[in-house]
Amino acid sequence: MIRFLETDDSSTRLFQRVVLGLVIFPHGAQKLLGWFGGRGLEATLSGFTTGMGLPWLLALLVILAESVGALMLVAGVLSRLAALGIASVMVGAIVTVHGQHGFFAPDGFEYHLLALGLALPLVVTGGGRLSVDRALVRRLSAGRAPSALPAAG
Repeated sequence: MIRFLETDDSSTRLFQRVVLGLVIFPHGAQKLLGWFGGRGLEATLSGFTTGMGLPWLLALLVILAESVGALMLVAGVLSRLAALGIASVMVGAIVTVHGQHGFFAPDGFEYHLLALGLALPLVVTGGGRLSVDRALVRRLSAGRAPSALPAAG
C-alpha cells in the first residue's frame, strides 16, 4: 500500500493534480449532480448506456471518475488511481466520440490530450506536495523500522 501511495514533494505534481481536478470536476458534476447545465445521473447513465451502448458499470465509472475522482485529485487522495480513472475516461472519449471530429475544439480531442498530459505523470509519480497520499505514507512509514523502509529511487 505504501508503494501505491508514495510520491515526492513536487510542487509541479501539486499544480497538475489541482488544475486537472478543478477542470474535470465541473464535467463530472454535470453528469452526477446536474450542475452547470448538466443532465444529472439518471439522464447521463441513460445517454451512455442507451445512446452510446456503454455497459452500465462502465458508464457509472466514467461519471465517478470525473466527479469523485476529480475531488480525490484536488485533495491528493489515491492520486494515482484518480488520475488513472481520468486518463482512461479521456482515452475512451477520444476513441468513442471525439476522435472522429479531428483535433480542434469544440468537438475535437485537443482538450482530452491536454487532460492526458496532466494525468499520466500523476499516474506514474503520484500527487506530490500537500497530498493526503504523502501524509499517509509518512504516517505509515513512521511506524516501520528504518531498515524496513523501501529504498528511494
